[in-house]
Order: sequence, then structure tokens, then C-alpha cells
Amino acid sequence: MRVGIVVPHIFMHRDILPQVIFSPAELALSLAAGLQRTGADVTLFTPGPVDTPVRNITANLSLFERELAGRGDTYTDLLKKHPVTFVTLARQVQSELIATAYAMANRGELDIVHVYTNEEDIALPFAALCTRPVVFTHHDPFNFLVKYKSVFPKYKNLNWISLSQAQRAGMPAGTNWAGNVYHGIDAALFKPQYRPAGGYVAYLGRIIEPKGLHIAIEAVKQYNVHRNTKLQLHIAGKHYAGHKDAYWQERIAPQIDGNEVQYVGFIKSAAEKQAFLGNADALIVPSTFEEPFGMVMIEALACGTPVIGLHSGAIPEVIRHGRTGYIIPKDNATTMIAKALTGIQAIDRQVCRQDFEARFTAAHMSDGYRDVYEKVLTAFGKN
Repeated sequence: MRVGIVVPHIFMHRDILPQVIFSPAELALSLAAGLQRTGADVTLFTPGPVDTPVRNITANLSLFERELAGRGDTYTDLLKKHPVTFVTLARQVQSELIATAYAMANRGELDIVHVYTNEEDIALPFAALCTRPVVFTHHDPFNFLVKYKSVFPKYKNLNWISLSQAQRAGMPAGTNWAGNVYHGIDAALFKPQYRPAGGYVAYLGRIIEPKGLHIAIEAVKQYNVHRNTKLQLHIAGKHYAGHKDAYWQERIAPQIDGNEVQYVGFIKSAAEKQAFLGNADALIVPSTFEEPFGMVMIEALACGTPVIGLHSGAIPEVIRHGRTGYIIPKDNATTMIAKALTGIQAIDRQVCRQDFEARFTAAHMSDGYRDVYEKVLTAFGKN
């Protein structure tokens, strides 16, 4: 099977990835390598070069780089200072990459093309011009942004692969679902920690209002008042104070006292994440928006760390209530999370790790996608 995985987002570049939060990149790299281990012939299409064992075809970035050199900017500098210019140049690169993949498929060099990231809106209208099957995986709720929800329903007949059953709610009835594949990570990336240092619960992720960090802060404080304890909340993630972010500046930063609520910064490496999640009594995922999946949850489970999450999107599909954590209704969330914290020691950390190994490894993910490809190709051969 010859598979082309197209990740047209400009962040797919080894010079950019270390500076940003972009989990689809890690997933795409893992998927490409995993498929190759199963015997597939994989070509990974990315704007810039990435570290991968599979064949990597990149776009021509010479004019983009010339623009950066003329300004004296890096990619991330340009994104921060002139986002419209950055997006304009990025979309030109994305168009070139998608055209290259479709042309290779039309020449008989690929059996199937998998457009795997959020910049697929360019690829949608031209999928009809590709003579081989094309499948799409999107990484946000389908109705999260206007630029997506205004175009996706027009192409509901294409081959869509969801990240969770909950994600499907954002697409119209009659969408052609080729399959559902949960995310997965390398089983060796994180080691289970059955005797954590403890004394704190963790929050890990972007610090934006839909992620609900303020709820976690209030819940831990309420827990401490009622239990007369000193449980800490350790926060790791990227905030956007440089963009005049009122959420961080007005609702989060004033709560960080260095004692009950601590901000540890942006965690980059797997080793740092291992220590942060593995030593936590629990991970709190207080997302108020419809999470399409939630990578941090399976990272926690891989460390043996239970998860307390709101009943939002895919969270109830990932966490088994009472076994690998607790699912909290959105109503009265603060009080309910505080109550769940009293029972977190009853969750068996070994069960958390076992559930991760049974459902959320990179091998499960690559096998799942390969099954979908085979299904799509079989249907294509019958038409």
C-alpha cells in the first residue's frame, strides 16, 4: 500500500516545531513511522523538512525564506508581528504541497492520499480532481471556526475520519464517515509512575478560556478550604500575555501565588512532561468546549496518572469513569471537581496504564488508519 500523508500546516518544519504547541505534528510523524513498520510505503508531505524515517517531500520555501531574510525575522517572528502576511505566504505553500500530492496520485505513484491536519480547506474542492481516493482527518471540532464550518458541509460526501464519536456532532447528518481512529502515542515515550511524589494536581495545555483553567483553580481552592489541606495546582502550558490576553492577565495571573497555585511554564520535552504528569496525583481537564479528543489525557494515562475531566466532547470516550478518573458534569463543575479530588486515591494507577496500552498506543492508531485505508480502497475498487 502506497500512502501519501499530507500535513500542509506551515508549522510542520523542524525549525518551527520546537517553538509551538502543535500536537498534530507529533501524531503525523508517529503515524507515518507506524504505517511504515506495518509494511506500507509512506510518503510524508510537509512544508519544511521534518525528522522522519519515511520519504519526506517538502514545498519550495525559497521565496518565503527570502521574505524572512529581508525582514530579519524568523517564522514565528513574522507570525507574531504580521499574521496576515504569514498566513498568506503559508497558504501558498500549502496549495503547492497539496497539488504535488494529488499529482503524484494521478501519476499512479500513490494508492491513497491522507490529508491530515487543519489546513485542509484548500484540499477539499480539488479532491474531485484526484484520481485516487483521498481521506481527511481534522483536529478541531468541525464547527469550531467560521472558516471551517462554512465549507465542511459542502464536502460531507468525501471520506472523513473522525478522532472521536463526539467530534462527529459538528458535521451535518449524512456525512460520509470512513472510520473513527483515536489518537495514540509511542508506548515507550512515557513510563508509568505508580508511586508519584504527589502533593499536587496538574493542568497541562493552552491557557485559553475554553480550556477552563479558571475552573480548576477554583476547584482546588475550594477543596483546600473544605478539607483544610494544602493541595497545589501546578499549571504548565503556553499563555498569550504578549497578545494582550485578558484571560491570562485578569483571570489567571492574579491567582498564581507560587504556593497554592504555581505556574511552571511551557513544557517542551517528553522528559519534562513525564516528570510533571507522572508525579501528579491527577490531571484536571476542565475544558468547556467540545474537545475532539485531548492528547494530554492519554499522556497522563501513559504515566499512570488518573484524569478528572468535564463532560465535554470526547473526554467521556477517553476516560472511564471510576476506573481511570472521573467525568464531571458541567453544571456546578467547580464543586464537583473538588469532590472528585477527595476520591482520586481510589483510582488504581496500574489500571490507568493498562487502559492506555489497550486503547491509545501509536500501534493502535496506525493499525486503525490502515484498516480505514483498506476499507476505502476496497470500496474504490468496486466502483
